[in-house]
Amino acid sequence: MKIPEILLVETFHKPGSLASVLTVIADERLAIEHLQSLRREQGRTLWEITVEIDEQANPDFYSKIDALPNARFVGKSDRVFNRHRGGKIHMQSTLAITTHQILRDIYTPGVARVCLAIRDDPSKAAVYTNRPNTVAVVTNGTAILGLGDIGPLAGLPVMEGKAALFAALVGITAVPILIDSRDPARIIETIVAIAPSFGAIQLEDIAAPECFTIETELMRRLPIPVLHDDQHGTAVVALAALVNATRRVGRKLASSVIGQVGLGAAGLGIARLLRAQGVQRLVGADLRPEAIERFVALGGEPMSLPDVMATADVVVATTGVKGLIKPDWVRPGQIVFALSNPDAEIEPMVALERGAVFAADGKGINNVAAFPGLFKGALEAGVPRFTDEMLVAAAHALAKRAGPEELLPDPLNLDTHRAVTAAVRAAGIGQVSIALL
Repeated sequence: MKIPEILLVETFHKPGSLASVLTVIADERLAIEHLQSLRREQGRTLWEITVEIDEQANPDFYSKIDALPNARFVGKSDRVFNRHRGGKIHMQSTLAITTHQILRDIYTPGVARVCLAIRDDPSKAAVYTNRPNTVAVVTNGTAILGLGDIGPLAGLPVMEGKAALFAALVGITAVPILIDSRDPARIIETIVAIAPSFGAIQLEDIAAPECFTIETELMRRLPIPVLHDDQHGTAVVALAALVNATRRVGRKLASSVIGQVGLGAAGLGIARLLRAQGVQRLVGADLRPEAIERFVALGGEPMSLPDVMATADVVVATTGVKGLIKPDWVRPGQIVFALSNPDAEIEPMVALERGAVFAADGKGINNVAAFPGLFKGALEAGVPRFTDEMLVAAAHALAKRAGPEELLPDPLNLDTHRAVTAAVRAAGIGQVSIALL
């Protein structure tokens, strides 16, 4: 597994000093993710260089940098850890509690009036509490990012990250919830018991096949939207990227043969949404019989991995297996999305060198572009559940906002999330209107 390593390197202010350092890194076949000058003084510059290093590797190139005549390896930066220190979220009052009158109004005795009003009319909780803008981000830690089953506590930084993104991008209050259980029934009962606190539930990093049972049962039992982001958030961004990729090469997505490699949570979520979009032929590969059964139930055709590569116009891989797709399997003109993080099934540059017309990995096609607006739109629409129409609407909103050279728009652009929110809200309200007819 590749992890980001942040190197601190000092170079003398002489021609070629930095280039010699970068050459050493290139000779070690390491990819540079980021390069930044931290300070320059007395003829020397301190650089922060982020590289991708295999976790099991023990690179000895630091001494090679030190051996350069105009450079010095200073050490490693703890920037990532520093940004997590103390956590990434906190609860904050919307009111400045500066007088005893305000204190009495928001707490005792004044709050009793609001409590009794909600007792008599529960719908008033939508007006006098933050519940309609609050999302539970729930995990049991069995499928954290590309790290796998590392447990709920080790997954907390990811849940905090989700909550931070909700707050920064769409103004939603999100609360990380860790459930220390692998039993689907216990997880379901726990979420049902705490659901009155929340306007929606985001299931996160729960392994397949348990995630399917958990989501389906929660959707049946709860009157609020429930969405497993690994399935549906990933599916939305994948569909948006495929809409743009096929359009730019003059193909129709619906009539293209789509190959889904890996039929876990993300793979089946993508396959299901592609069917909802109208894709006529889906082929797929997975080693697990139960995954194949679910795929066939969606109308997919099971194949071996080499046969998928030989048949599909578009290949989407979500296996978590580094280097699974052999370069020789890529055919000229194919679209290849290797979405596993942190290590792709095939590096995009390798796929492009073998003739792929488009290639991308999970760093470029990431569900952060989708999930904030999905939940904001559903909450604003007041719907009890997500529908395929809402997910498809979100995907097309993302596709339309992408620039001429982009598959997806910038997830840090707030207009991206406003567009997704508006599309999901409109689709949700439309579904409610149809249900009322």
